[in-house]
Amino acid sequence: MKQQLFILFQHVVPQHLLSRLAGRVADCTNPWVKNRFISWFAKKYRINMAEALIEEPTAYPSFNAFFTRELKPGSREINQEATAIVSPADGAISQMGAIEHGRIFQAKGRGYGLTTLLGGYEELATPFKNGYFATIYLSPRDYHRVHMPFKGTLRETIYVPGDLFSVNQTTAENVDQLFARNERLVAIFDTEAGPMAMILVGAMIVAGIETVWGGQVAPMLRQTVRTPYSPEPKAPITLEKGDEMGRFKLGSTVVLLFGPNAIEWIDTLKAESAVNLGEKIATHQ
Repeated sequence: MKQQLFILFQHVVPQHLLSRLAGRVADCTNPWVKNRFISWFAKKYRINMAEALIEEPTAYPSFNAFFTRELKPGSREINQEATAIVSPADGAISQMGAIEHGRIFQAKGRGYGLTTLLGGYEELATPFKNGYFATIYLSPRDYHRVHMPFKGTLRETIYVPGDLFSVNQTTAENVDQLFARNERLVAIFDTEAGPMAMILVGAMIVAGIETVWGGQVAPMLRQTVRTPYSPEPKAPITLEKGDEMGRFKLGSTVVLLFGPNAIEWIDTLKAESAVNLGEKIATHQ
């Protein structure tokens, strides 16, 4: 019954209004507001501030600054094996495996379309058909910057407007096409392993998605925005393995896509496996 009420609530609540209001609070710099919010959050979720570059929670100018806090150098070891593809974030594997018949497995018999996930563009989906996917969930206590799994050059981004359901296990099991209906940013990179897509999925109360090359990209207008990044006339945006590529202002999910015969997942990983930024999760061919 609790799960049913939780899902019903998310269908009827004004998701975007609630999330944008939360974003305003999270950006508030008033010490009385932000210090109480930060202190409550750090205690409730047992945040490990010893690994943060700034260890005192209330020293951050806003809750969003605290939530997207930088780690001390060396806090995460990035696997430097030439063929290693690493986890882009701290979190847990929601699902991973093969993309079959143009569909990605979500949970308990539910799935969603690859083309829909990529904004409805069939030409973007084609290179990933019969390829591989991994869905990584970032919990509230996790580090919330997203880094490159592998060296890549940005080809284009697609901002896709959508709903803002929460993205925990309950919604994954009960909301159809969850990751293909929520607001998201798709980033397509060219790599030595072929095309790689990183999809940053928004969620309830997520106040925004940012990239290192474009700043805040969500929330935006309620329309799809496709942005090419060609090498000319400007320098290409190339990021090394382990480089930061974006961040969530309040947490969510990253979906990774690779083409057929491009990679092989580490066989010890499975749904609900915990992963850390920089940990090897696959090898490329």
